[in-house]
Amino acid sequence: MVNWQVTATTIYCDSLGGEVTIMIYKDGQVKCTGSSEQPANDKRTETACAAEACSRVIQYKQKLMAEEKSG
Repeated sequence: MVNWQVTATTIYCDSLGGEVTIMIYKDGQVKCTGSSEQPANDKRTETACAAEACSRVIQYKQKLMAEEKSG
């Protein structure tokens, strides 16, 4: 992953009970959206997802960082 800035994937979020899109930045920062099935008028934001505490996010982030190190 040469010169990447951000990567995104969709995972199941237990705390929201649905799928979320997570964005992991090269510096290790993580953000996520609310459920992909939320109504258009639902105002959930990135803060609704506890990305830093989610085991699935942590595993995916570790995988990315390991790939980055292995080049």
